[in-house]
Amino acid sequence: MKKSMVAAGAILALAAGPAWAQNKSVKIGFVSTFSGPTAVIGNDMRNSFELALDHIGRKMGDLPVEVIYEDDQQKPEVGKQKTEKLIESDKVDFVVGFIWSNVLLASLKPALDTKTFLITTNAGPHQIAGTLCSPYIFSTSWQNDQTPQAMGHYMNQKGVKTAFLIGPNYAAGKDMLGGVASTFKGTIVGQELTKWPDQLDFSAELSKARAAKPDAIFVFYPGAAGVQFLTQYAQSGLKGQIPLYTAFTIDELSLPRQGDLALGVPGAQQWVNDLPNDANKKFVGDYQKKHPGLSPTFYGAQTYDAIGLINSAVVAVKGDLTKKDEMRKEMEKANFKSVRGNFKYGKNHIPIQNFYLQDVVKNAEGKLVLKTVATIVENNQDRFVNECNMN
Repeated sequence: MKKSMVAAGAILALAAGPAWAQNKSVKIGFVSTFSGPTAVIGNDMRNSFELALDHIGRKMGDLPVEVIYEDDQQKPEVGKQKTEKLIESDKVDFVVGFIWSNVLLASLKPALDTKTFLITTNAGPHQIAGTLCSPYIFSTSWQNDQTPQAMGHYMNQKGVKTAFLIGPNYAAGKDMLGGVASTFKGTIVGQELTKWPDQLDFSAELSKARAAKPDAIFVFYPGAAGVQFLTQYAQSGLKGQIPLYTAFTIDELSLPRQGDLALGVPGAQQWVNDLPNDANKKFVGDYQKKHPGLSPTFYGAQTYDAIGLINSAVVAVKGDLTKKDEMRKEMEKANFKSVRGNFKYGKNHIPIQNFYLQDVVKNAEGKLVLKTVATIVENNQDRFVNECNMN
């Protein structure tokens, strides 16, 4: 009698029990920089990630979401250790984040070895778009070369014939300078790669740029280095002599410290705060309400989108996170409302998307803000996609 009741109960459970019951939660490990001068970037990413969770009720379908934040200290070896800890000890379902390309590259192996989905929300080294592409790696940002490639196109439109390139000597810096060089039709008359991340004196590089007498200077320096570069560019007298073009040097985090130094320095980006779609308006408005006096950055916008991407996969498999092939296929559709507007994935899981010209202007209150000026390129695909042989 008891055996019959147990058997009947089991049959009922199988008939009525949804797949959601197979997992108690969705566990996400988040790796970024939360200490030191660049913690301001990591904090903005975390703020945006948390806002995205608020917007979905902090649940994906019927499953609550658990997030474990880890500080990579901007060090590749630490990033790798934290990624291993999240996967091996915390048993996360997804690893998200990564500001720095060298940290991401060091952290790939633990995720790939265990077939854990890794979603980079900023770093975009060319390797993950090409030879190291994987079914388990997705980007909600870009491949590093794409944004400076857009700026190269804009420099052509402006009639620039010669350019001098300056950036930091690490994976992303090399990609950035290579990106602008790949689309710029003029002549590169000089290039300088500086020590990263501790070199903040660029006087020697600026002197070399002056001596080369280019039509323009292109620079990539995120965070505090970008503030310092613009300061020294102006102090050297070059601001009135040689136009400056940039990618990722001016953003909502650095602009308050750069002030008027940022005026007249155009940049390229796939997201600007005033993009006129409903998802973006909600993101920007609610971020500003939750964090008075602050505005979200492109770092945050890309990170916000990671929740939409993950949520689409979890809902598609009704919480059965063992169905990794089905989850991957759903994520490849980019079937969620992105703050950048519509985009699609290339076969290497890098977004195919628009890139915009952004400029610094003063609003009605006299505050410096970033504004979308024009679309430089539409539906841009990275240049390494044909090196990807997805297994």
